[in-house]
Amino acid sequence: MQHVMFDLQGQIAVLTLNRPSVYNAFNREMALELQQALDNCAENASVRSVLLTGSGKAFCAGQDLQEIKDPSAAPSFRTILGEHYNPIISRITSLPKPVVAAVNGVAAGAGANIALACDIVVATASASFIQAFSKIGLVPDSGGTFFLPRLVGMQKAAALMMLGDRVSAEEAERIGMIYKVYPDAEFQASAMALAQVLAQMPTKALALTKQLLQASMDNPLAAQLAEEDRCQAEAGASRDYKEGLAAFLGKRAPVFTGE
Repeated sequence: MQHVMFDLQGQIAVLTLNRPSVYNAFNREMALELQQALDNCAENASVRSVLLTGSGKAFCAGQDLQEIKDPSAAPSFRTILGEHYNPIISRITSLPKPVVAAVNGVAAGAGANIALACDIVVATASASFIQAFSKIGLVPDSGGTFFLPRLVGMQKAAALMMLGDRVSAEEAERIGMIYKVYPDAEFQASAMALAQVLAQMPTKALALTKQLLQASMDNPLAAQLAEEDRCQAEAGASRDYKEGLAAFLGKRAPVFTGE
């Protein structure tokens, strides 16, 4: 792949958006390559966690506007969303492994919302997030209108999307948009350490937790309790549960295999 680097580091798949000359803005090729990379992560049993980041100074500037500046030759918005961004969001949210967004610089437009679709978002101190759509007369996409209100509340989300304010990494952590900010000098090592911790945890239980969190966004309490019942039964039948219980009773550290 040319525009997405896939680097398997032990049990961590590091996916790096790689169009640094345009701040990793998406064109069709990069969108399709990211879909392929996420499919590879889903199919590869040795992958236990995924780290998504960007090369150069930015995480992702969103859509490459050069690709759509000529209306006569540009793909339609329905093509861009239906074939590029929406499949990426679906793959991230359905991947049965934890996905960490390591936001190494500006995350704008679709780039910001792809980050927010990940299970855990960390950012370097100099990073920022911006819902840039209103600046060019568009509406937020790539799941932004779904994820952002659930993270920061309706009022804050509406203001950020309508005004297009730039949100610093520190502010993003303060308002609950992201999990944690790391100092620039420590960012890469700290993000990898987080992905490594996740890679050593009971992968099936994490995948079921991911399912439950997503279901909770729409379920009434009774339905959510039923989902917890179902998922707990599945987790309780896993090899990792047996290992975790044995380790607890034996007063030793567990060695999970993701099974």
